[in-house]
Amino acid sequence: MSDWPGAEDDRTRVVRRRGQAPPPPPPAWDVRGGAAPPPGPNDRTVRLGESPVGPRRPEPRDETIVRKVSRVYGRPRSGRSPVEPLRARRGGSGGGAGPDPRRIGRIALRSLAVLVVLVLVAGIGLYGWLSSRINGIEVFEDYEGRPPETPGQDWLLVGSDSRAGLSKADRKRLATGRAVGKRTDTMMLLHIPEDGGRPTLVSLPRDSLVPIDGHGRDKLNAAYSVKGGGPKLLVRTVEKVTGIRIDHYMEIGFAGFVQIVDAVGGVEICVKQNIKDPKAGLNVKKGCQEMDGATALGYVRTRATGAIPDFERTQRQRQFFSAVVKKAASPGVLFNPFKGIPLAAAATDAVTVDKDTGTFDLLSLGLAMSDDPVNTVVPTASFPTINGVNYVQWDREKALRLFNALAEDKPVPKDVLAK
Repeated sequence: MSDWPGAEDDRTRVVRRRGQAPPPPPPAWDVRGGAAPPPGPNDRTVRLGESPVGPRRPEPRDETIVRKVSRVYGRPRSGRSPVEPLRARRGGSGGGAGPDPRRIGRIALRSLAVLVVLVLVAGIGLYGWLSSRINGIEVFEDYEGRPPETPGQDWLLVGSDSRAGLSKADRKRLATGRAVGKRTDTMMLLHIPEDGGRPTLVSLPRDSLVPIDGHGRDKLNAAYSVKGGGPKLLVRTVEKVTGIRIDHYMEIGFAGFVQIVDAVGGVEICVKQNIKDPKAGLNVKKGCQEMDGATALGYVRTRATGAIPDFERTQRQRQFFSAVVKKAASPGVLFNPFKGIPLAAAATDAVTVDKDTGTFDLLSLGLAMSDDPVNTVVPTASFPTINGVNYVQWDREKALRLFNALAEDKPVPKDVLAK
């Protein structure tokens, strides 16, 4: 018997009208828990989970979105919707998990890599710029009897009294007087040990009586100023009297000296006594004070102090040279682009070096001088006057011990160091 009222009567009427036997009533299976009959060809019974119009078709994809997402993320992997990364990126449906730590890490690494590349490119560019500004000249030459190469690194540092680059007003302000040719006013030998130990800075008095090739015995600075002289003859003379082979040469004039001191922002110097010297344009009081370029130039040039003016002057020259280089190599200047770059530009403009000296050599010089070098002067024996000219005579035995120690890259004996 059917569950639906009138269903049997309707079917009976249809069959009788066609002259057929009435069909048996359908079994009750759905609501009573009976077994379902096998599906027939026209069976449209709606089962749980099925669509009344057949199996569900996949919804059509928006090909515009798929193409855009594919260009950004690549083709989607199997079983993954191509818009899922986009939803996660926009914070849409996808669980609301928040930023991906791995993605943040990748961004940080990429940013760091870009920063490193930029620093390297800037450093290479600065190195090339400085190298192109260095003024190199021919200084070294081979000659019979030249000392062999010695361990460590040896520099000949020369301060000339050249007025090049100074206007008439500058010469008046700095009390340098008129140009009288180019002569060496300061000469120092700097030895940097091979093991990176404490360097030694030795003043070579300009009035030292030494043999000069082709010119007999004369003052050391004459090797630079005589006809046919200059850096080459000066280097040869120093090598012969010291027995040390010079590796690097650096020269600076009055204008360059002032320029470098001003570029580092001045240097603090402790003055032992009041000094007033109109010839050097100097008037300073005893005590520690900050000196600008003009004051510093007068301080290292004056001869108005001491019983032996030239020896007092060599002490001040070593003192000031060490102070300038130490400040230039300090982190506050070296790593400050607003001070370091102008200083580098001033230094390359101010100094003249041998053609084999490069930017790294100048940097090693600065770092060595910032390591508080041992300061001394060649030991002397007497101060003879020959034909009305005053000279400085070295103490031969002590001078040999001094230079032999440097040539062997050993500490200088304390008894030969200047007190």
